Amino acid sequence: MTAMPNLEAYASNSAATAHEAMERRGALDSAIKPVRRGMRVLGPAFPCLCLPGDNLTLHAALKMAKPGDVIMCAAAGFTEQGLFGDVMASCAKGKGIAGLVVDGGVRDGATIAEIGFPVFTRALSIKGSVKEALGTLNKPTVVGGVLVEPGDLVIGDDDGVVVVPKAEIADIAIAYKQREEKEARFRRELLQGKTTWDMLNLGELMRKKGIALDI
Repeated sequence: MTAMPNLEAYASNSAATAHEAMERRGALDSAIKPVRRGMRVLGPAFPCLCLPGDNLTLHAALKMAKPGDVIMCAAAGFTEQGLFGDVMASCAKGKGIAGLVVDGGVRDGATIAEIGFPVFTRALSIKGSVKEALGTLNKPTVVGGVLVEPGDLVIGDDDGVVVVPKAEIADIAIAYKQREEKEARFRRELLQGKTTWDMLNLGELMRKKGIALDI
């Protein structure tokens, strides 16, 4: 696994909080979601690039990736083949790989969930893939509209997936923790009867915009 700073601040594993802490950067296309609700992933990225409908590179990534890595597979958003299934999920879990994010299709969603290997994908497709062309491995790759470099931090949950650049992991961890604490305080106070309008000072925002709104 790629050496990383201490990830204790990211322990809650919230993709949305990380995205906000990064000033709304790093979020993959919203169509990329876990194959089953409740799946979470956190770890350093191992990017790879597959040609549409061809999963040879993904098999190589399973061989090369280290325990704790998250394989980030670009597949041009092509959803009409299942590039990854329960057999490959068994291999990945056996190796200790933390998860897979694929900008394409997978299959065997129910069995993957039973195996307990986190997979985030654009679609489910029963159509098989070929093994003919080798793409790139552990090189900077665009996945879901975001440039992913080896060792970047990948955070995924039911809301989606976000990527934190490796050079910013320590700094963003501070902002992440601060935002997490702020949101927890907001929730407590809102449950006690306060309103988002007042807590976010939206009345002042309206005044600055020259909008008279007496509420």
